[in-house]
Amino acid sequence: MARVPDGRSAGGRARDARSARGRARGDRSARPDRAGAPDRAGAADRSGRGASPVDPREAAREICLRQLAIRPRTRAELATAMRKRGVDDEIATEILDRYDEVGIIDDAAFARAWVSSRHHGRGLSRRALAGELRRKGVSSDEVGEALEQVAPDVEEETARALVVRRLRVESRSTPEVAFRRIVGMLARKGYPPGLAIRLVKEAMSERDAEAAEFAEAVDPDALADATYDPDAG
Repeated sequence: MARVPDGRSAGGRARDARSARGRARGDRSARPDRAGAPDRAGAADRSGRGASPVDPREAAREICLRQLAIRPRTRAELATAMRKRGVDDEIATEILDRYDEVGIIDDAAFARAWVSSRHHGRGLSRRALAGELRRKGVSSDEVGEALEQVAPDVEEETARALVVRRLRVESRSTPEVAFRRIVGMLARKGYPPGLAIRLVKEAMSERDAEAAEFAEAVDPDALADATYDPDAG
């Protein structure tokens, strides 16, 4: 067998070389991949250093802007939204005062727009509109100014139009059922019983002979004192 200068055979040297290469591959697989694997401890440390505390004023402004993006809001509505999210009262007042100054919130303008939309769109009475605005935190003075848009004669004409439209829907109902349902509808929209009964009586007297006969027997003054269930029918 041929010998090499270090005294080992050629076969022995080949086996040693293969063994060394195997150990080298094992060492490389045990070491972390510096190019591909992130340093988790370092990443966690860097993320901790990068976080910054939230500015409470910026958070309050964000709450208000999200509310206003849905629809116009009153000052009281925005204050309630911030209070529910834990905004400090002093910061909330500061933000709302600033929004008042620049016209982002304007309760008087809100009330006027609300009255116009809800009266013409839903046929709500002055009384119903006043109740809605007060629940939204609008002051009594601003409510009164907004309701000036709906004069008493305008309110009555709106109610009359509601009666005529609903009477067409109730064309197959008996006079008694139609009368009860239409008066109940007006009551839900906030109209006084006396006005509601009078308008329905007038409209039914013109519908047909049967309805006219029923309407003739109706005593508006007596019925105005009775209790009507708005949800009846």
